[in-house]
Amino acid sequence: MSATVFHCVCVMGDRMKAAKLATLRFIALSFMLPGLAGLLISAMISTHYLDTMPRIPVPQELRMTPRNIHGTVIYQTEREDRRLSLIEYSSVGVFLVGLGLGLVYLEKWGSARAREAEEDDQLSESHG
Repeated sequence: MSATVFHCVCVMGDRMKAAKLATLRFIALSFMLPGLAGLLISAMISTHYLDTMPRIPVPQELRMTPRNIHGTVIYQTEREDRRLSLIEYSSVGVFLVGLGLGLVYLEKWGSARAREAEEDDQLSESHG
């Protein structure tokens, strides 16, 4: 195989790998950012609940379900509790999936950079 053909095959392979890395980065961010947004929304809801919910049970309003927010216990309905818990847990899950994909991306990106540096060293040694 001539050096020109080998170089073209390597360049095509590098472009495909770069495209796959870009896709992986995009997917990781597509999970991390909505997960982070969900965590911010749940923090805003918790702060709102802290300001507006009663500190003692109110059976007439069905506010019997306790929630501890920063050391203060407030009472909410079961539906409010389920909704906030769902937002919190799903946001954490989505964020962690994105974080895991981001770590895979960083590892693959670092490996690709190390491989490029090693190839550059070999080329400079063979020409030098």
